[in-house]
Amino acid sequence: MRFEVVGVLLSVALVSACGKDEPPANTGQPPPQQCGPGQFFNGQTCQGQAALAPSASTSPAPAPTQTTGAPAPFPFATASTGPSAVPADGAMTQTATQLLIPLGQSHAPSGAKAVGSPLVGQFQQGQTLEAQVMMNPGKCYTIVGIGMPPIQNVDLQVLPTIGIPGLPAPVLATDQTTGPNAVIGDKPTCFKWAFPMAAVVKVVLTVSSGQGVAAAQVFEK
Repeated sequence: MRFEVVGVLLSVALVSACGKDEPPANTGQPPPQQCGPGQFFNGQTCQGQAALAPSASTSPAPAPTQTTGAPAPFPFATASTGPSAVPADGAMTQTATQLLIPLGQSHAPSGAKAVGSPLVGQFQQGQTLEAQVMMNPGKCYTIVGIGMPPIQNVDLQVLPTIGIPGLPAPVLATDQTTGPNAVIGDKPTCFKWAFPMAAVVKVVLTVSSGQGVAAAQVFEK
């Protein structure tokens, strides 16, 4: 009888133990936070989904625009010629030649010779005259110009005869003088034609200040 009572008590105890849920394991961490619809848990609090969008204050600033000056249209000097002067007659040319020969001898290297005819004309201020001259490889050139009173300043330029359509002609040489006399290739140096072949160039005489008779001559050595 005692054994039957003990058996009944053990059966009741087992049934009671099996009918109960086991408690959750204790891991030492707090249970996960349950958030409402449209929210998420960021580890500390519940936040709405709008918090995921970057704010305007934290957006990266646009890269600064670098402003640079516009490049020069041409890396060389270009010609700018005015209206043509009136070519001189024979008597005026003879008078100008008498002045140009000693002027050339004083500025050209020793032994230089006049090339072609002098360029002579009756000028108003800003007017130009031009002549074509053949320049040869290895040769040395001096160009002199003179303006009769009341001319105050004359200018000389050497330009190519063939240019690029739509572009101004580059200046191959120009005088660095101021006054009624102008010189390109003053001694002891000169304007040396460095190209490997001969070429025809333009010599342009301009009266930039004053008016009257002006002339120019090319010398070669």
